[in-house]
Amino acid sequence: MWDWLLLIVRYRWLLLAGFFVGGLAGYGLSLTVGPTFTARATLLPPQQQGSIAGAMAALGNLSALAGGAVGLKSPADQHIALMQSVRVADRLIDAFDLMRVYQIPTRLDARRTLERNTRISTARKDTLITIEVDDADPVRAAAIANRYVEELRSFSALLALSEAQQRRTFFERELQATKQRLTESQVALQASGFNPGALRAEPKAAAEAYGRLRADITQAEVQLQALRGNFTDEVPEVQRQMALVAAMRGQLARLEEPRRGQEPGSADYIGRLREYKYQEAMFEIFSRQYEMARLDEAREGTLIQVIDVATPPERRAHPRRRVYAGVGAMLALVMILLGITIRHAWQAGLRDPVLAPKLRALRPGRAEQG
Repeated sequence: MWDWLLLIVRYRWLLLAGFFVGGLAGYGLSLTVGPTFTARATLLPPQQQGSIAGAMAALGNLSALAGGAVGLKSPADQHIALMQSVRVADRLIDAFDLMRVYQIPTRLDARRTLERNTRISTARKDTLITIEVDDADPVRAAAIANRYVEELRSFSALLALSEAQQRRTFFERELQATKQRLTESQVALQASGFNPGALRAEPKAAAEAYGRLRADITQAEVQLQALRGNFTDEVPEVQRQMALVAAMRGQLARLEEPRRGQEPGSADYIGRLREYKYQEAMFEIFSRQYEMARLDEAREGTLIQVIDVATPPERRAHPRRRVYAGVGAMLALVMILLGITIRHAWQAGLRDPVLAPKLRALRPGRAEQG
C-alpha cells in the first residue's frame, strides 16, 4: 500500500500532465462530434377511455365489477402506442424527408433511426405524456415533436369516429329488434286478458323485478364476454363475474318456479307480463347506449390538451463537452497509473532472483539469444 502511494507521489507530475492532456483530448474530440438538440413537448391525454368506458358505464352498476380489469391499459399508454405506430412514423418520414436527412436508403432504417431519436414516456403520478426528439437542427427537432401531437390528434379522431360509428350501428340495430320484440310482447300481454287471480298470485311489482333481473343478467353476460375476450377464466375478475352471473341465474330460477294455489290462466298471464317487463327494460338500456354512441360519433375526436408546445432549443443536448473532457482525463489517468504499476512490478521482478530469469526470457532479444 505504501509502496503504491510512494509510486504515485514519485510520478505525480506525469499523472497531472496526463490528466490535463486527456481532458484536452476529450474536449477536442467533442468538437468533432456534431451537436444534437433535444426538443420537448408535453400533453395531457383524456382521463377516460372514451367509448369503452362509456359502453361499460352504460351497463349500470354491474360494470364496477370489471371496470378495473378492462381498464388496465391507461389512456396514456394507448396514446403512446399510437404515436409509436408505423403509420405515424411513415407520415413523419415523408413530412420531413427524414430518409434524406438521416442519409438512409430504406424506410425501415429510417423508422429505426427516428425511434432511437425519439423518447415518448409518461409519468405515472400525473399521466402527462412527454415527447422528446433529438435532431441536429433545433428547428426541425421542435417541428417533429409538435408534429407527433398533430398526428396523434388526427389518428385518435379517425379511430374514435370509426369506432363510434360501429357502436351506433350496432345499438341502432339492437334497439330496433328490441322495439319489435317489445311490441310483440305487449300485444301478447293484451291478448291474455285481465286476470284478477294472476294479480293476486303475482303482483305487478314482482313482474317488474323479474324483468329487471333478466335485463341485469343479460348485461352481466355481455360484460362476461367482454372480459373473456381479454382474459382467461383463471383471472379473478372473470371468476367473480362468472359467480355473479350464476347467482343471478339462480335467483331468476327461483322466481320462475310455479307457485301453489295459482288459478287457471294465471301462469300464462304472468309469463307474458314478465316477458313484457324484460323487453321494456332492455329497450331502456339499448336506448341509453344508442344515445351515447350518437354523442361519441358527433364529437370531433379525442380531446388532447397540450401543456408545453415544443420550441427550438437554445442549447445543445449532446455532446456534453465537460463530460467528454472528464472521461478523457480519467481515462488518461487510469492508463498512466496502469502503466506505472506494470513498470514498477516489472522492475521489482527483475530484482527477484527467482523471477528475474523468467522475465528476461520474455524479452524478444533474450529469447533469440537463448
